[in-house]
Amino acid sequence: MRKLKEGMLKSNILYKGKAISFKLDEVKLPNGKKAIREYMDHPGASAVLCVEKGKFIMVKQYRYPVGKTTYEIPAGKLHSKNDDFVLRAKEELKEETGYTAKKFKHLATFWPTPAFSNEVLKIYLAEDLSKGKSNCDDDEFLDLVKVPIKKAVDMIKKSIIKDSKTIIAILYYLFVFKRKGYE
Repeated sequence: MRKLKEGMLKSNILYKGKAISFKLDEVKLPNGKKAIREYMDHPGASAVLCVEKGKFIMVKQYRYPVGKTTYEIPAGKLHSKNDDFVLRAKEELKEETGYTAKKFKHLATFWPTPAFSNEVLKIYLAEDLSKGKSNCDDDEFLDLVKVPIKKAVDMIKKSIIKDSKTIIAILYYLFVFKRKGYE
């Protein structure tokens, strides 16, 4: 087996924003040479999959970077690297949908874009739901939508749902958690 690990020699913050930072690191490669790695430093995020009466509870939201309205499960960035993933999931669920849940079950943990970001995203299944009133951030505009399970899978097939966390959550729920496909 070859040694693959790279070692950091120097780290520079190129930009520090409210939500994320961008870094440029000099690294030592396994062969001893040096290289530059540019990446986004991200505190992490939580997402929540909700299933109610055979429908996924999702939000439609305009996403400026892609210039499109997306279908997504509720999610949010951690406030810091020390923030709690489950707490963030609970707060985002309430904020974006108005729903609360008595139980949260971990479904999956993944890196959305490990080639240029250190973001870790954890997906939870919310169970024993109760409906309440949403309370979105001042700069957040979204619509609550309930998508039947089979329609959501069709929307993935037709590239209507393109958000990676949403695709992972739905497929993981159906084919790993449920282990029987469609409900």
